[in-house]
Amino acid sequence: MATTKWSLDPTHSELEFKVKHLMITTVTGKLNEFTSELVSEGDDFNHAKVSFEAKLASIDTGNTDRDNHLKSPDFFDAEQFPTLTFDSGVLSEDGDDYALNGNLTIKGITKAVKLTIEFGGIATDPWGNTKAGFTLSGKIKRTDFGLNWNAALETGGVMVSEEVRILGELQFVKQA
Repeated sequence: MATTKWSLDPTHSELEFKVKHLMITTVTGKLNEFTSELVSEGDDFNHAKVSFEAKLASIDTGNTDRDNHLKSPDFFDAEQFPTLTFDSGVLSEDGDDYALNGNLTIKGITKAVKLTIEFGGIATDPWGNTKAGFTLSGKIKRTDFGLNWNAALETGGVMVSEEVRILGELQFVKQA
């Protein structure tokens, strides 16, 4: 079967992260600039390879001061490490969903991660483009990637949780 290349449709895709703040509420952020490529055997996504890159300067939490803090050396150090990447991910069937195992690199630190991928289906848009949709979810521990900044609270606990939830709605366009 022929190899098929799928490119991310950025106008119909989003990537968010969620982190507990003061351990009582969740702050949501997103990466506004990212690309991804998926290579499959035809329209069969089992064993497809996935790569991803996001520009950390595009972090957006809806608060400029917080965004600038996240881009600073306290967190992502976006000037020294302008991108985060996910490489060599391979989709494999996992019940009704897919598991995506690969290497995530943040701040020059690479760790193996596993994400869950829900396949939304394949459709043709009004212009004849074949599209495939996926919902991504997963969790990482931010300190595994050198994102160590935190503050102890007078009442106990810390300001920012260790766990970061990752959520994505990704639409890919089949390339000719």
